[in-house]
Amino acid sequence: MTNDQILILGLLLATMTLFLWGRWRHDMVALGALLACVLTGLVPSQQAFTGFGHPAVITVACILVLSRGLQNSGAVDALAGYVLPAKAGPTLTIATLTGLATVLSGFMNNVGALALLMPVAIQLSARLDLPPGRVLMPLAFGSILGGMITLIGTPPNLIVAGFRAESGPASFGMFDFTPVGLAVAGVGVAFVVLVGWRLVPARKRASVEEFKTGAYLTEARVPKASKVVGMTLRQVEAALAETDAQVVGLVRNEVRLTAPHPYRKVLAGDILVLEAEVKALPAALSTLGLKLEEAKSEDRRKTGKNEEEEKENDQSGKATQATQAIKTMKATDADADAEKPPPSDDIVLVELAVLPQSDLVGRSASDIQLRTHYGINMLAVSRQGRRSTARLRTMVIRASDVLLTQGPPEAIAGFASDAGCVPLAERSLRIPNRRNAVLSSGIIALVIGAATLGLPAAVAFAAGVLASMILRTVPLRQVYTAIDWPVIVLLAALIPVAGAMESTGAADLVARFLLDSVAQGHAVIGLALILIVTMTLSDLMNNAATAAMMCPIALGTAGQLGASADPFLMAVAVGASCAFLTPIGHQNNTLILGPGGFRFGDYWRLGLPLELLVVAVSVPMLLLVWPL
Repeated sequence: MTNDQILILGLLLATMTLFLWGRWRHDMVALGALLACVLTGLVPSQQAFTGFGHPAVITVACILVLSRGLQNSGAVDALAGYVLPAKAGPTLTIATLTGLATVLSGFMNNVGALALLMPVAIQLSARLDLPPGRVLMPLAFGSILGGMITLIGTPPNLIVAGFRAESGPASFGMFDFTPVGLAVAGVGVAFVVLVGWRLVPARKRASVEEFKTGAYLTEARVPKASKVVGMTLRQVEAALAETDAQVVGLVRNEVRLTAPHPYRKVLAGDILVLEAEVKALPAALSTLGLKLEEAKSEDRRKTGKNEEEEKENDQSGKATQATQAIKTMKATDADADAEKPPPSDDIVLVELAVLPQSDLVGRSASDIQLRTHYGINMLAVSRQGRRSTARLRTMVIRASDVLLTQGPPEAIAGFASDAGCVPLAERSLRIPNRRNAVLSSGIIALVIGAATLGLPAAVAFAAGVLASMILRTVPLRQVYTAIDWPVIVLLAALIPVAGAMESTGAADLVARFLLDSVAQGHAVIGLALILIVTMTLSDLMNNAATAAMMCPIALGTAGQLGASADPFLMAVAVGASCAFLTPIGHQNNTLILGPGGFRFGDYWRLGLPLELLVVAVSVPMLLLVWPL
């Protein structure tokens, strides 16, 4: 073993350890690995950033933009409304929904396909009286399986195709993945629909209606002698920090202000709407010198105030009526079950699921400045089915968290779009655009046709993006925000690192070890081994990173056996796309973690038999379609 081989294997081991640790983002780890290879001379400095021009990277970026066009146009919503049965049992409904996700994922970003269908799945679970997770997990797994069907279905397929082009033959074509991928996806979806969904744990997720079990929202009037008079709301919340309370609204002159601006000054006579745990509420009131609005009104009635004061009390009552939408969530109030006026039409509660690539991940509510920028409140966070309202201002948001937000529908919709969240309700705010739906669907069809006829995929999809920009199916300001830049950096950084594995001979060394110690020279066993190792790694780390690391080993294994490289590369493609055991292996698994109320160990119950089925189906199909 040479020094370069020891060095590259050590760097790869450190990189995989950091991937599994999960403390740093995958793109940061990949970029660090690339720079380490450059500094140690494993990758020439002039080739360090050639990955950013790699056809696979360009194609992934273009697919994300074209998928945004489909999402914005409402084409998928219209298709779902047309295909999904209005009245059907659980098996037929789950079969239709999962099948639709599988088909869509073959031709668009599978995370986008899941995000579009997830609100529909939650509504269907309520109609079927099923836990949301029993519909969401089949949907997520179906969208993952669908990515194996075409070249553009998932980034690992594009990476595998790139390695094939660099190793000698031409790149894999658009539908070269279809025979094996369709067989595996078909059998996998059939298993999930007929048997698998019943294996999903019946977890109950905290919902909007159950929010009242946590915090107490009440109104407190600001007396003239209160210390908060003249303070800004930001200063008020700073004073409340130790009591774990926050201001979620303000009433002034009978006008309710939801999520008031943090620099608005508090005046005597204002009513502050406070959110706090029951035990913390007295401390919050005494700290600021506030008085409960209901208690103040009761005092007036007992002491028999004059007519002018009674008139003032009536006006306060009107102001109280204006905030009934907020008070309906008051959990521990003795009158919580009493009849209340209906909520205001312009203030709603919406649950938002945080996408893995969301800008919110790693930030807190105070970092986001929801009130300042969007005029909305974040009332609670649900994580793995458990709702938390403690320290929301400083609580770090994670992927798959479900945020309970309050505010005008338009403001919440704008925030969800900007921040990368999925509303867990029917998205009535997005009106389908027939023209854009037809154009965006036509552009993708033409691009796929051009790539099938021999035009390089990167060129075809770049032309599709240009057409989308000219025809405005994707707004110009969204072209670059539609791209998942961490994934792009991850791919671009790992491609030169994977090249260093080949150039140093480390890939051949690992392949020889696997063949001698496990496969013992048998090509079929070696093929199954590559598939299983890739699948195992994909359960623990990003699937694109897994494909980039395993492709050189697959090529080395084929070379050691004197066999064709195609079945081994296809095994990597299948294995990298089949991450069903954990919530961290694939972004779609992460996305359903919060909305489904799942725990980390819930995935293997359906995922393990599904992965065994994938191995049983894919190995014979690989040998049949891509002979050794």
